[in-house]
Amino acid sequence: MRQHVERTFIPGVVSEIGGFGGLFAPSLTGYREPVLVSGTDGVGTKQRIAQIMGKHDTVGIDCVAMCVNDIICCGAKPLFFLDYIAIGRNDPEKVASLVSGVAEGCVQAGCALIGGETAEHPGTMQPDDYDLAGFSVGIVDKAKILDKTGVCPGDVLLALPSSGIHSNGFSLVRKVFDVEHADLGREVPELGMSLGETLLTPTCIYVKPVLAVLKAAEVHGISHITGGGFYENIPRSVPEGLCAFVEKAAVRTPAIFGMIQKIGNIPERDMFNTFNMGVGMSLIVSRDSADRAVETLVSHGVDAYPIGEIRKGEEKLCIL
Repeated sequence: MRQHVERTFIPGVVSEIGGFGGLFAPSLTGYREPVLVSGTDGVGTKQRIAQIMGKHDTVGIDCVAMCVNDIICCGAKPLFFLDYIAIGRNDPEKVASLVSGVAEGCVQAGCALIGGETAEHPGTMQPDDYDLAGFSVGIVDKAKILDKTGVCPGDVLLALPSSGIHSNGFSLVRKVFDVEHADLGREVPELGMSLGETLLTPTCIYVKPVLAVLKAAEVHGISHITGGGFYENIPRSVPEGLCAFVEKAAVRTPAIFGMIQKIGNIPERDMFNTFNMGVGMSLIVSRDSADRAVETLVSHGVDAYPIGEIRKGEEKLCIL
């Protein structure tokens, strides 16, 4: 694992691999009142797809993404990450493959992988099963914390496209496609790849583009669209008395979501209340800086686009 871990090292890493604790000395230059921000999460049942397909080098990206995308929502820059792998039977090559994905996620997020733990659980897990989780710590100046107080009527709601399902709703996905018996390697024309490849597509990590847009534009709120979809996540960045009006026709939804809805006979509202529907993260920006925000995000490889605006209202979210 050493080669994978060491490629994540950034200034501030103090400890080497193998210690009892991961040491990190953050540079506080430029911070007037630094605040540490932490986030923790796991991959969830998406890792069952990886186990079925015998492909373990991407779910680590998901694990990192679920943590760092959360802490960036308050404007924090991730500093370091630690992982935890529970496994039925210790398979060094499998563990190294899992860690390689974690390392890749850390590289994409610009943070260091400074520690982790692998625990063998014989008798409580099947030999080939594992569970991957982790946590990240970031930093933000107190005066720059995004706490939704700046959100006001007329602000524009921007969508940052997802790469697909990301890492939420997989209990439903596995049931809809009956993945335990499906041919996950079969090419699906409307997807342009196999179903298994589509389901394993890693979660987008938005850290670097969002840090860039925070400097270039007036950002008032950020939502990471995870479990609960639009209905449970966008309102988290909207204050009382205001409502995010989303134009449903403007949302660019990948084909995989249409397949899930059709095969599972799932009502549209439930789709928007379970999945990201093609929007992995949403930003609330001032109308005056919306164009600049989009230009900045596009220049960093994120094809952002407007999907609505903030108006007065009591529901916090309205999808039209």
